[in-house]
Amino acid sequence: MRLAFFGDVVGKSGRAAVIDNLPDVKFDLGLDFVVVNGENAAGGFGITEKIANDIFDAGADCITLGNHSWDQREMLTYIEREPRLIRPYNYPQGLEIPGRGAHLYTLPDGRRIYVIQIHGRVFMDSLDDPFQGVLRALQEAPLGVVADAIIVEVHAEASSEKACLAHLIDGQASLVVGAHTHTPSADDQIYPGGTAYMTDAGMCGDYDSVIGMKKEIIIQRQTTRLPSPRMEPADGEGTMCGVFVETDDATGLATRIDPIRIGGRLKETFPKL
Repeated sequence: MRLAFFGDVVGKSGRAAVIDNLPDVKFDLGLDFVVVNGENAAGGFGITEKIANDIFDAGADCITLGNHSWDQREMLTYIEREPRLIRPYNYPQGLEIPGRGAHLYTLPDGRRIYVIQIHGRVFMDSLDDPFQGVLRALQEAPLGVVADAIIVEVHAEASSEKACLAHLIDGQASLVVGAHTHTPSADDQIYPGGTAYMTDAGMCGDYDSVIGMKKEIIIQRQTTRLPSPRMEPADGEGTMCGVFVETDDATGLATRIDPIRIGGRLKETFPKL
C-alpha cells in the first residue's frame, strides 16, 4: 500500500501548496491513502468546514487536527458529522469530547487504514498519557488483524517524546510521524520492527517566516516583550512538506519511506519510483 502524510497546513499559502500540488502527487505516486494535518489552515488557528472540504476535494482522505482543534467554534459540531476529521485521541477518559481520535477507513478494494492522532505532553497543554493512549488505540484495530495499515500522528513539541513513542510501538504501526513543530526533520527511517518513522513532517506553508507566521510580528514580540499585533500567517509561496511510505500488503509494515518537499523556499525532494 502507498500512503502519504502532509504536515500542518498554515494559512492561505499552505492551503494553496496542498490544493495545487496534491492531485498530481497522489497520481504520480499512486497513493492509496492521504492524511493532511489541517489544524492551522484557517488563518493559522484551526480549520473551517469550507477549508476542510477544499482539502478533501484536492485528494485528502483524512484531516488531523491537534492543539488548535477547537479554535474555530464550528468544529465542535462539524467534526461530529465528518468522520474524515481526527482530533487527539488521548483526552482524559470519561469526558464527552466531540469527534474521534482514531478511525478505521475502508478503501474501495476492501483494505483498511487506521489513523490515530496522539497529543504530546512535554511542553504542551497536557492531555492524558500519550503512551498508554496509543496502546489503547492500537488495541481497537491491531495491525494485520483488523487494519491493513496504521498511521499514527504524534502531535508534540519534543522530538524525544515522538521517538520514544515510535520505539514503543515499533512493529505495531506502518508509520509514526510527528507534527506540530512545523520544521521537517531529516531522520526518515524504518525502525527494526518495521515501523516507518519521521520526527516531523514539516508544515505546508511559507518558510520565509517563523514556523509559518509573519516574521516581523514574531521578531517584535520576542525582542521587545511588548504587546504586538495578532499573529498572522506568512503569505509568500508555500512549500508542501510530507512523507511517503510504502507498506507490505502481507504484514502492513513499512518497506520504504521518503520525504516530500515541493515548491517554495526549501530544497525540493520527491520519491523516485
